[in-house]
Amino acid sequence: MPAEPALILWDVDHTLMSFPGLGRELHARAFQEVTGRPVARVADLAGRTDRAIVVDTLRLNGIDRPEPLLEAFYAALMAAAVALGDRMRRTGRVLPGARAAVESLARDGIVQSVVTGNLPSIARLKLACCELTDLLDLAVGGYGDDDTDRAALVALAVKRAESAHRVTFAPARVVIVGDTAHDIRGARDTGVRAVGVTTGATTAETLTAAGADAVLTDLTDLAALHAAVYGDTVT
Repeated sequence: MPAEPALILWDVDHTLMSFPGLGRELHARAFQEVTGRPVARVADLAGRTDRAIVVDTLRLNGIDRPEPLLEAFYAALMAAAVALGDRMRRTGRVLPGARAAVESLARDGIVQSVVTGNLPSIARLKLACCELTDLLDLAVGGYGDDDTDRAALVALAVKRAESAHRVTFAPARVVIVGDTAHDIRGARDTGVRAVGVTTGATTAETLTAAGADAVLTDLTDLAALHAAVYGDTVT
């Protein structure tokens, strides 16, 4: 077990699981519901928070003051996710090694949660579809409605975990695991450890350039994962 308290904060999409095409469709449906017209363009999704995506999508479609529409958009996103629940359960998949990776770290006595661009309700729904909710303390995560900056999500997740578990996590014992440069920069900007995985569209070279302390091809090699999390050299 770790010599001192440790906190692992997982990204969700393309790190633990995949829902092909879902994100863009959720935002398109929500835009239609909130504005009464079809979306012309959805903002970039990869590694970004739902708050940032919603704000940018509204602006890209001619709405100069998006903030008053945020709560309505969040509700519409969740309604769209519920409507597509059967499809999510049918097409969503846990990425190779993900469940075993979370289970193996849980045996080490580490607190595990998420830092994700998803809204809390949508993150829970996705994780439930892939039967991962039992392994993660979702009450202490950082979520897509908390801020537009992933570093703020990391800071909030650490604060929540420390309050809930009544411990202090040294920065070197807090680890972000994610598949995009946004995940890595969020860790770097808060002074915690960053582990990249190339299970999304981002290359190992890009993750390294963003500041990853270690980069893994996927989560199937548990020895490499443990070395990356604990700060040993990964070759």
